[in-house]
Amino acid sequence: MLVAINAFVGGMVGMERTVLPLLAGEEFGIASKTAAISFVATFGFAKACANLFAGSLSEKYTRRRILIAGWLFAIPVPFVLMFAPNWGWIIGANALLGLNQGLAWSMTVNMKVDLVGPSRRGLALGLNEAAGYLSVAAAAFATGVIADRYGLRPEPFYLGVVFAACGLGLSVLFVKDTRPHVTVETEQHDVEETPALSTAFARTSWSDKRLFGISQAGFVNNLNDALAWGVFPLFFVSRGLSLQEVGILASAYPLVWGALQMGTGWLSDAIGRSPLIIGGMLLQAGAISLVGIGDSFGAWLVAVALLGVGTAMVYPVLLAAIGDSVHPASRATYLGVYRFWRDAGAMIGAVVAGLIADALGFQSSIQVVAALTAASAVVAAVTLRKQSKVRT
Repeated sequence: MLVAINAFVGGMVGMERTVLPLLAGEEFGIASKTAAISFVATFGFAKACANLFAGSLSEKYTRRRILIAGWLFAIPVPFVLMFAPNWGWIIGANALLGLNQGLAWSMTVNMKVDLVGPSRRGLALGLNEAAGYLSVAAAAFATGVIADRYGLRPEPFYLGVVFAACGLGLSVLFVKDTRPHVTVETEQHDVEETPALSTAFARTSWSDKRLFGISQAGFVNNLNDALAWGVFPLFFVSRGLSLQEVGILASAYPLVWGALQMGTGWLSDAIGRSPLIIGGMLLQAGAISLVGIGDSFGAWLVAVALLGVGTAMVYPVLLAAIGDSVHPASRATYLGVYRFWRDAGAMIGAVVAGLIADALGFQSSIQVVAALTAASAVVAAVTLRKQSKVRT
């Protein structure tokens, strides 16, 4: 049930990945690349804030209630996207979408971690992230095809109405809270006082070297995802590709990313988290650079597919690595802080990529982000060399 619900969560954001960057210029006359992808920054900020508080709120009000609250924020989004009279409304819709993603996706992560033991944590999170990002890919492709045939609005966003209704309905009618599973797991560990959010924030952000290494990798991973979401479609259109071709490229990246996460999550349970994190960040850096130097649809398709492989190696494994390192009673809070930094990367990435694209062009923007991703891999290699004890 949680896998199915997260597929609808992914579909909500996937419906934007092809269409929205193009909508800025064609319907609202926005020429600035920074302004055109400002919706990504708004989305990232709202999602990051929701992530930060979702864990501690779920400890107080239960995972199920926070999941349902997340879906309530989603209901207006497709209608605003269909009928927004100006770009400010689009920005507002993406703030709501960020709250939806931060609360609903966070809860599917936490509830799956609650339901499985540490030996299957990577696999469970791989299933969760695979469902979400396969749905992102499917929705990105579908909206590209619909937009190519019917136009940018309103038809592509009809899908969002279906996603929001199904996600909310399943959450209300069928989901049970997972608090009893947390209670059982906690009884198998030493008693540990639940830390204040400020304490967890400091430990995850800088005082614990391993948690810092995980968090900075998550930050940079979503920084380069903001590039793929906001800049890549504009770059591809500037090179003469059709909307349908852009839709294929926009969907290929999350398709590969989503499909492979089941395998990479399981593999990290077997061989450890660090090799996949470091290798995945290096592969992402190379793939992003290839996008910048590519000059044909085929070359770009290979590059975005490789970017999907690199992201699949990193994404569920970072979540599992956080879960390995903290007490089950405070796990949701630590995961919330990690997810705050990860999705803050989307906000910063949208701003940085847009400013560089405006000043120096698309290719410079792409290569700067590739260099930042490679640097993150080096930091991960230094901070994650020694595997901290996994809490079993």
